[in-house]
Amino acid sequence: QVQLVESGGGLVQAGGSLRLSCAASGDIGSIFNMGWYRQGPGKQRELVARITNSGTTNYADSVKGRFTISRDNAKNTVYLEMNSLRPEDTAVYYCIVATTWGAGWGQGTQVTVSS
Repeated sequence: QVQLVESGGGLVQAGGSLRLSCAASGDIGSIFNMGWYRQGPGKQRELVARITNSGTTNYADSVKGRFTISRDNAKNTVYLEMNSLRPEDTAVYYCIVATTWGAGWGQGTQVTVSS
């Protein structure tokens, strides 16, 4: 079973930046797609960005041009660089990693953007 440990959330002013990390460990096998979802207050969980094992990325329209997803396959880690943050980006951010044995979710990390 895959274990995922997230880090990098916090409180930031609008216009600021944060970088989230999610490291996978345990019985991984091979890692395929990696991604980030978020769930804001009173909202459903939504896809923010994902990256395939070949490096193809896609983003939610709301974050295009501001967020960048990347991965380090040697470290089994996925990153989310978030720039020009807005109050509406406030949410709990979850990473998801698809492995040979199934998908696993991170525990979530809170991102709060103040206006």
